[in-house]
Amino acid sequence: MISTDVLRELFLFEKLDEGQLEWLAAHGEERDFDAGELILRQGDPAACFFVLIDGEIVMITETPSGPVAMSPTAQRGVYAGATSAYLGDRAPETYGHSLRATKPSRLFVLPAKKYGMMVGEWFPMAVHLLDGVRLGGLAQRELIDRRQRLTALGTITAGLTHELNNPAASAVRAVGELRDKIRTARRQLAALAEDGISAGQLRALIDLQEGCTDKTAALPSRSPLEISDAEDELGDALEEAGVADGWELAPPLVAAGFTATGMEKVREAVGEEHLSGATHWLAAAIEINQMLNEVTDATERISSLLASAKQYSQMDRAPYQTVDVRELLDSTLTMFRGKIPPGISLATDYDPELPPIPGYAGELNQVWTNLIHNALDAMEGTGILTVRTRLEHDTTALIEICDTGPGVPEQLRERIFEPFFTTKAVGEGTGLGLDISFRIVAGRHGGDLRMESAPGDTRFQVRLPLTEIPAP
Repeated sequence: MISTDVLRELFLFEKLDEGQLEWLAAHGEERDFDAGELILRQGDPAACFFVLIDGEIVMITETPSGPVAMSPTAQRGVYAGATSAYLGDRAPETYGHSLRATKPSRLFVLPAKKYGMMVGEWFPMAVHLLDGVRLGGLAQRELIDRRQRLTALGTITAGLTHELNNPAASAVRAVGELRDKIRTARRQLAALAEDGISAGQLRALIDLQEGCTDKTAALPSRSPLEISDAEDELGDALEEAGVADGWELAPPLVAAGFTATGMEKVREAVGEEHLSGATHWLAAAIEINQMLNEVTDATERISSLLASAKQYSQMDRAPYQTVDVRELLDSTLTMFRGKIPPGISLATDYDPELPPIPGYAGELNQVWTNLIHNALDAMEGTGILTVRTRLEHDTTALIEICDTGPGVPEQLRERIFEPFFTTKAVGEGTGLGLDISFRIVAGRHGGDLRMESAPGDTRFQVRLPLTEIPAP
């Protein structure tokens, strides 16, 4: 029989009288467990209620995407097992989690029926209160979780559609202009044919146009003033050569690297009699190529955004894999691009030496989403958002999400990871973002999530191991 003095030292039983302690000692027992030994298994019949006397234990819950382990605890008096046995017939029939000793441990074990009878007889009002709190808490958490997921989905969707709109609109505009330019170029070719341009002259003109197109990508960058001067010079040269509307033709020709001296090449290729018509066709053909480049750039941008969205959502990926943290961060930032206010600038500082790490990529993206969202809210439209990665001690990946907001008040820093605690106004925050993030980092990845805060410099630091955590 366990001593009543030992039970009295546990916070769970410290307010019980001597008779109640003796009853517990008579109906329960003390058991020892070695380090690594399984104390109870999820899914087994919920037969006992366990209380830690000394040692260290860890709670593990199996989920469809793998086991979730809580942080190990050595606090005397913590309990697990058939904790809902006081509900009687409505109590779960099996354990909802597993419990393992991480160090040699000693636990007080009470049969579930005795535990349920004890709570019901000794604390009848508490049974009703606990049942109400349990049902209300479950309903509230389910509702808030659902709404938070919908809110996060709406935020990401709005950002993605905003980003997709720009290249899509650019492509539509370019295609519309392409129709007019192609129609004009056909008529100009027909006019040149009517004027008697030879096949050799036409071939030389086409070669000249293709040469300008091929050189466009290699052209050195020029200032707006230099471009304006070049257009003025070419416009004057075209007017002097008798080419009508030379000032309108100059901008696309200059953009392709065409200069005033290039007029001689056109004259040599087609002759003086076809110079005007050939120059108009050349400008139209160059504009067509420029618009095709715009369409290509726009569609590549759309493809890049969709790839980022796929990377963010981790579609068609194994839940647990080796991932590049920088790719995950970039995909999350891409989703946020349209939601970052104009007054907030983004800075990234990635360590090139940081290797890929094992982890649940989709869940890590949820962590980055929560931390970045909080940082943007804290800055209220003005500041610098910094995303940084570092390699620590060759064993840990450090990811920092930093903002230049006012910081977290000293008296609130110990509570920010509590479920349902939020510093935001009523209706603006659920208080679950940091709690969920901590559970993902610590429980799913064996890492750590901390915060350092001062006015103008708040940092949420995520530390993740570089090696795979062995399954419990």
